[in-house]
Amino acid sequence: MSGFKDHFSSHASAYSTYRPGYPAALARWLAGEASDKSLAVDVGCGSGQLSTLLAEHFVQVAALDPSAEQIANAQPHPKVDYRVAPAERTGIAAGSAGLLTAAQAAHWFDLPAFFAEAQRILKPGGLIALVTYAGMTPGSDVAAIVETFRTDTLAPYWPPERAMVDNDYRDIHLPFSPVEAPPMLLEMQWSLDALVGYVDTWSAVRAMERAIGREPFERMAACLREAWGPPETARVLQWPLTVIAGRVA
Repeated sequence: MSGFKDHFSSHASAYSTYRPGYPAALARWLAGEASDKSLAVDVGCGSGQLSTLLAEHFVQVAALDPSAEQIANAQPHPKVDYRVAPAERTGIAAGSAGLLTAAQAAHWFDLPAFFAEAQRILKPGGLIALVTYAGMTPGSDVAAIVETFRTDTLAPYWPPERAMVDNDYRDIHLPFSPVEAPPMLLEMQWSLDALVGYVDTWSAVRAMERAIGREPFERMAACLREAWGPPETARVLQWPLTVIAGRVA
């Protein structure tokens, strides 16, 4: 990540605990579209939410993040090789990867440099896929509370790169042959504490804390507690996934 803007190292442990996992269907689709299954490279891997899923389909997964704290808190897996490295300078051998992924991370990259690195490390016919999600599926009182907090209360505090997420990556143009992904949902069955913990990992919450403190966050959490009912009750929560993908010629 160019000039690495570190929004997550300070709470890498919470990120590992509370960030939602990706659907198994995503990993199956990515593996099916990869040129081969010897090596997948997952950049901006965070604590390995997608990396470990890919390991079910590939001989080896190289999972890279520029944050040493994120790598230290990553989910161990015998087929995942975690490394501290930026997406633009992976250290991966040229022409060695059948798949390159970036999940909830590409908006932080120096995209021209990253695309050049993708061209270098992917095998002919290799797949690059950028995955993101923003707002929760609407329709519930819980989703309404979280989305109001995300889009209204936190509006002044999101880093500018986050606009690409809210625009479903429509502003990112892959310099590769496009590959259309099927519609997919990220779905979690969570307790109240899990949802509050997830929201507390957002980069905008850290920025808000530095500016005005945590009172708006605590007010949002109180609204969630009132709407949720018994806090141990599990609710199914969903986020539509955006996947933009391309193939190296």
